[in-house]
Amino acid sequence: MISPMTASALYPSDPSSVDVLDTSLRGQKLQNTEYVKYDLSNKDLGDADFTGSYFSVSSLKNSDLTGANLTNVIAYATRFDNANLTNTNFTGAELLKSRFDGASIDGANFTDAVLDKPQQKLLCEIADGKTAESLQCGAISEGYVPASEGANTFNPGRG
Repeated sequence: MISPMTASALYPSDPSSVDVLDTSLRGQKLQNTEYVKYDLSNKDLGDADFTGSYFSVSSLKNSDLTGANLTNVIAYATRFDNANLTNTNFTGAELLKSRFDGASIDGANFTDAVLDKPQQKLLCEIADGKTAESLQCGAISEGYVPASEGANTFNPGRG
């Protein structure tokens, strides 16, 4: 008989390790670090280098990531709500299931980043200039075909 795994077994973390983090990690070199179920809310992470790091089910709500380098990070189900992401570099980042509600993204670079389509659309509503270009906001509706009610064009025998 196989017993179900708990969420903590899938995402092990030591909550006490979060308590020892200084509230300011500004400018720190934190490449290739793993943050699973970390609460980094309200932290000063400006100019920090997180290149290649892994975030899963973590929170960076209300944090200042101004000028931070998140190149090639994986941030799965990570919350960036109300974070200051001004001039943050997300080039090549995997940001699936992550949320950016109320985030400031002026000057942020999302080139080759992978986002869920609804999040990309929401970010495009507030993006301009190079940020909008990096999110490919001009092409976001191209190729999108809404589901039609009625006729099923893929299977003419149905609909």
